[in-house]
Amino acid sequence: MKTLVLIPLILSLAAAPLGAETLEERLRELEETIRRQSESLLQQQKALEELKGELKTRTAGAPKAEPSREPAPPPRDYLRDDRSRGIYAPTASPIIPYTLTPPKTPSLANPAIELVLDTLYYSSSLSPGEVATRNIPGFLRVPEAFREGFNLRAAEFSIFAPVDPYFNLYATIPITEDGAEVEEAYFLTTSLPAGFQGKGGKFRSGFGRLNAFHPHDWDFVDDPLPYRLFIGGQGLIEKGAQLTYLPNLPIYTLLGAEVLQGDNDLLFGPGARSGPHAYVGFIKASLDFGVHHTILFGGSVAGGQTRTSSFAPATEFRGDSLLYGLEFTHKWKIKEKRRLLVQSEYLLRHQKGDLIDSAAARTDSLRRTQDGWYIYSLYQLDRWRIGARYDLMEIFQNDVNRAERKQVFSGRPYRLAGVLEFNPTEFSRIRLQYNYDRSAPADKENHEVFLQFILGVGAHGAHPF
Repeated sequence: MKTLVLIPLILSLAAAPLGAETLEERLRELEETIRRQSESLLQQQKALEELKGELKTRTAGAPKAEPSREPAPPPRDYLRDDRSRGIYAPTASPIIPYTLTPPKTPSLANPAIELVLDTLYYSSSLSPGEVATRNIPGFLRVPEAFREGFNLRAAEFSIFAPVDPYFNLYATIPITEDGAEVEEAYFLTTSLPAGFQGKGGKFRSGFGRLNAFHPHDWDFVDDPLPYRLFIGGQGLIEKGAQLTYLPNLPIYTLLGAEVLQGDNDLLFGPGARSGPHAYVGFIKASLDFGVHHTILFGGSVAGGQTRTSSFAPATEFRGDSLLYGLEFTHKWKIKEKRRLLVQSEYLLRHQKGDLIDSAAARTDSLRRTQDGWYIYSLYQLDRWRIGARYDLMEIFQNDVNRAERKQVFSGRPYRLAGVLEFNPTEFSRIRLQYNYDRSAPADKENHEVFLQFILGVGAHGAHPF
């Protein structure tokens, strides 16, 4: 400002005549102007210091605000917060890969759509006939879903959109060589009070941990033996209603209950009774230890009326079933690009009822209590993961009684798996897996090799944590 004021004076001085008296007068005027400006600046500086001192005094004397005693609510992904699928890490809006335009938030008129391709090459040391007819004593083995050579497991479409402030809508439609089917189609509430959340339609049950994941999200190509033998290859996917409750506790705790139609062929069966005849309850919790360790644990129970052919060929079991589950997961973030995962589940099945043998034209009582367990670990280094899994049946229980006579079986079904995986990006995965399978102890051992490719495009939503 001082410079701007002096510029006109200097210009006028330069343009003035060169007379001595005139020049001296202009110099005196310039000196007087500079003196007055200096005094004004000193006064302004003094006033500024006084104002700063007064402001500091008022701030020091004011009472300090009390910090809020209520913990801040955890960050939630409002758009895709289907918490019954598992315990979710904080997530952002869906990501649209490889685009130069900003991703748009899904809406009723612009839903988020994702396509995941799951394809693989399969090889077995057994012939196709031997694989299809393998039998596990006391169980009815679910046939392998893969054929020798190249397989297309599914091209899966997932669609999501918020309907309004009160509901979200989800659908998962896998397309296979046999056609398309609706795997999941359900609504989810977003505005229930007091920590409640509702779900209705067809959905993956909250039972257990692995059941929450779609096959392309599994850490191995195939499902563990307890899931394969007690629930089936696709998992517990049912039509029904679910209610979950997330109480305000120091640790993450989720309570849930479900009423289901009971269509699962192995555990319940659609012909067991008209209307809903299956029920599920579960509790899940999570604990963080520092910034490197997270432990997830919980328990589940599923029960209902049963009518299935899950004991032996040419027989039908009619009665009641109960399936109990315990889950444990430990996630360890060693460094920024190094992680270790350990996951395990224990399943116990109890069934009681009548066994109708159509070949012998007779009906016997049947009681069986059997269990199974799996554990696996995966180590991640940057984009690579390596891991192993161990499945074992009949750990503590193998009590099968037909017509009050105990059935004796030799050997314990088990399986070992090793996996090596490379993830070029978040949207692609290449996995090599080897299985040493002794799930049918009386048969030949089965050596299996999988080479799997998984690629996804579109809106990439939050995954269970």
